[in-house]
Amino acid sequence: MYILSKFLYVEVVKKMVVLLAGGSSVLMDAMISKLNKNGHRVYLLTGQRDNRFSYKQVFEKYNFPYDSGSIKDIFESTRPDVVVFMGAYDTNFDWETDARQESVRYVAGLVNILSAFSVVKNGKFIYFSSQEVYSEVHIDNIAEDTPVSPRGFKAMALVQGEEACENFRRTQGLNTFILRFDQIYWVPRKGKTEDNVCFRMCLEALKTGKISVNERRIFSILYLNDAVELAYRVLCERAPWQSVYNISSMEAINEKQLAEKIKEAIGPEITIVDSTAGTGHRRVLDCSRYKSEFPYEIFNGYDKGVKLAAGFMKQHSNSFILEDDEGGGLAVKLWNYARKIIKALFPFVEALVCFVLAHFLSEAAVDGRFLARLDIYLLYVLLFAVVHGQQQAVFSAFLAVAGYCCQQMADRTGFEVLLDYNTYVWMAQLFIVGLVVGYMKDQLRFIRNEGKCRVQYLNGQLRDIEDINESNVKLKHNFESQVVNHRESLGKIYELSSSLEQYGPEEVLFYAAQVLSRLMDCKDVAVYNVANSDYARLFSATSPEARKLGNSIKYTDMDEMYKEIKERRVYVNRNMVERMPMMASAVYSEDDMQLILMLWGVPWERMTLGEANRLTIVGYLIQNAVVRANRYLDAIRNQRYVEGTSVLGEEAFTHLAKAFFDAKDKGLTEYVLMEILTEDNNYEHVAKMLGGIIRQTDYLGIFKEGRLYALLSNTNKENVGGIIDRFRALGYEVRIDEEAVL
Repeated sequence: MYILSKFLYVEVVKKMVVLLAGGSSVLMDAMISKLNKNGHRVYLLTGQRDNRFSYKQVFEKYNFPYDSGSIKDIFESTRPDVVVFMGAYDTNFDWETDARQESVRYVAGLVNILSAFSVVKNGKFIYFSSQEVYSEVHIDNIAEDTPVSPRGFKAMALVQGEEACENFRRTQGLNTFILRFDQIYWVPRKGKTEDNVCFRMCLEALKTGKISVNERRIFSILYLNDAVELAYRVLCERAPWQSVYNISSMEAINEKQLAEKIKEAIGPEITIVDSTAGTGHRRVLDCSRYKSEFPYEIFNGYDKGVKLAAGFMKQHSNSFILEDDEGGGLAVKLWNYARKIIKALFPFVEALVCFVLAHFLSEAAVDGRFLARLDIYLLYVLLFAVVHGQQQAVFSAFLAVAGYCCQQMADRTGFEVLLDYNTYVWMAQLFIVGLVVGYMKDQLRFIRNEGKCRVQYLNGQLRDIEDINESNVKLKHNFESQVVNHRESLGKIYELSSSLEQYGPEEVLFYAAQVLSRLMDCKDVAVYNVANSDYARLFSATSPEARKLGNSIKYTDMDEMYKEIKERRVYVNRNMVERMPMMASAVYSEDDMQLILMLWGVPWERMTLGEANRLTIVGYLIQNAVVRANRYLDAIRNQRYVEGTSVLGEEAFTHLAKAFFDAKDKGLTEYVLMEILTEDNNYEHVAKMLGGIIRQTDYLGIFKEGRLYALLSNTNKENVGGIIDRFRALGYEVRIDEEAVL
């Protein structure tokens, strides 16, 4: 039987090298996690020279600003398949302080990155924009071709970034793509202030117990995980049709409706206050273009996503509400300000109180026999110099001088006190001791703080070293496991795939299922032979579970699977659809589908891009073995068939029957061997008569001393009755041979 005649082309969804450019953020973390889960290698350009954030899942991190001349070297070194510039979600830019200056820095950095990318000219460049490029009121959802209307420096910078990408695409021929996200929200990190409408409304509810809303403000928000999933599909697509895509939930909601969902999550004590302050607007991105090209599904709707975010903020409210925010009332805020002032003035009040005590002790010591020579004021200044430093030493010294002068004027006039040189000697002594001790105290404090900073810096360095060491150890173990008999190692794959060469041409497809099972570490594998443009017949399977679809399937009715395999991609059953394989791939001969490989027993955690790539590669190797076998069978076709017929000669049929017998003995297939009882030795006539009723996967041949036999593949005695009836209708009696010795 002729199955494959040429080398086949199957599109390989390869593991990508992805370069992410952006500062630390929740979106960045989610992108890194998604890419790593699917087996891609991730590089990170932080955009800062002194970046202290650690990413354990990043293969390499580059701490360079975007305008650095080293960007070109980074691109040439990494050769990324995909570059993602975080754009609107890049935390390296502070749009609150000096938005004009930041917009200049933003555009300059992006153009420098695009220029470096244009030199490499490899892969795709993805630019993350947002709904902020639109400021006008829109009655309908906003499509990609709607003219932008930026308002503010950030929005204008984002638009200039989009225009830069389009210019490089048009003039340099670069594969630049713009993803315009609607408002994104997520579960915030403890104590971290986020910039999204859901966070702001939840924070207002926790601070004040109420939420101010404007029903005329209509928008749509998209949960972080859904945004990442939708963006990831564009990253993986080899040639997207368009250069700009909107990504949105397209589910319009106003502020009051969102506040109701937040109230439901936090508690009924929250009050929703209708406010007409401010203008209304409607801003909802239309992602129909995206839906027409990519699979689209929202897993976290408003009911689920808002509940997660609001519930988390309620549970950890202490980390989001600052001291200044508690209560939210004016009186409490004034008290907090007063408390800060009191805290700053406390050392001076303390000095005054202690001065009163020191003055009283000094007055009492004057008449004392033992304490008369004790300088209480000097001890007072020394105490504050030791405790508080130079500033309080000077202040307490001035108080001590005032007290000393008052004490001396009890017996003398003020003029006499001022003329007495002992007064100035004492004052000099007082200030010298106070300043010297205070200076030493300040120096000790400075040294201690500097030591703490050094310790913190060294701890950060130590954490970085630990991360680098952990990454190195992980890579070391990965390489070791690949070398030492790992199922993903080249040696292991070659060893198993080359084992097909030990089988005869008739046996290759049987044991292809067995080899596929071992290489994919899956015990339930089925190989279907495509009979025509609608149906495929089971050729071999490694377990009863793999046979659950039956011996014949109409694969064109399996919509999701057929859509993927006809595009020469690997089908992955991520939605866990019943009665569908976990993974499937097709083998093509030019434009004709020849084989369908199905895997059933793949666990959820292994349904990744890496496994899909492995299935594609293994399919290539099996394909090569099958092509080689079929070419050999074609070469000896005249020796195998009775001349002028499709009836196999006795030697060829015996080899074929033995192959089926051995495969059945290993549980890979089923078959029925029938003798056709006829005295007509005109095999050409018999083959012509029976050719219309036997299947493409059945065989006619000479067996056992010149008698005519039929071998029915993937058939057993229980369901062979219909075929026997068709034989008899043509005047041929048959007998099932259960005692054939092969």
